[in-house]
Amino acid sequence: MKVETYIFGINAVFFILVAPAYWFITYDPTGTAALVMTALLATLVTFYLGFHASKMDPRPEDSNAGEIADGAGELGFFPPYSWWPLWAAATLAVGVYGLALSAFWLFAIAMGLGSLALSGWIFEYYRGEHAH
Repeated sequence: MKVETYIFGINAVFFILVAPAYWFITYDPTGTAALVMTALLATLVTFYLGFHASKMDPRPEDSNAGEIADGAGELGFFPPYSWWPLWAAATLAVGVYGLALSAFWLFAIAMGLGSLALSGWIFEYYRGEHAH
């Protein structure tokens, strides 16, 4: 993760240098605020990655002598196809639409269907073809 730390560090330095230059060139408070917040976020990620990189075992890609075969093996669990995220997103869209129109009856229906969709998404690996 040291490479990622350096990449975010370079980005943080870039945005720290660009933000005041942008202010003196344009006097635009909105763009300057966005650049300052981007610099702060890049700095935050840099310190986070740097802190955790010192506590982790080196990955194969962190070594100059690392081979492709060193990274072989199981990488984790990747879920198969699922329709539940679609239904969860659809009920969220209906709920936000209900709030925007002040149609609280529509929001209540979306909350009920959303809890059903979220429950299905959470428990989809306890039943059926992909149960474990």
